[in-house]
Amino acid sequence: MKEIFIMSYILTANRINYLAASKMMEAAVAKADEMGVPQCIAIMDPAGGLICFARTDGAADLASGPAYAKARVAAERQHPSGALPAEFEVGVAFATGGQYTNLPGGLPINLDGEHLGGIGVSGGSGDDDLAVAKAGLDAIQAV
Repeated sequence: MKEIFIMSYILTANRINYLAASKMMEAAVAKADEMGVPQCIAIMDPAGGLICFARTDGAADLASGPAYAKARVAAERQHPSGALPAEFEVGVAFATGGQYTNLPGGLPINLDGEHLGGIGVSGGSGDDDLAVAKAGLDAIQAV
């Protein structure tokens, strides 16, 4: 009976590991380089913990904050950043102290039906950021 009681206090959660994150990062950096768009790229676990980060040559340091925020939205909320109606943009940013954003460029990482985290990219246009994030997902065949 005690074992059943204790087990009711334990949660297990899957998350992306560093090997997968590094493969995603390599592909995302290659895509940014191919496009000629300097980028900041963040990959987080479902709780918003940073697994991997890169700032490609020429990327503005100020782009790192939005990359983190985009990855956090995708990881924790399990939907792409930029998916909220426009009227919520300022409120979300203000209410979270800038931790969440409604800018496009963050995508959830889902593999074999499991949510494993999020990738966020910042430094180019929204379309550029999404293309780089998608290249990261494609590297591990995630959706």
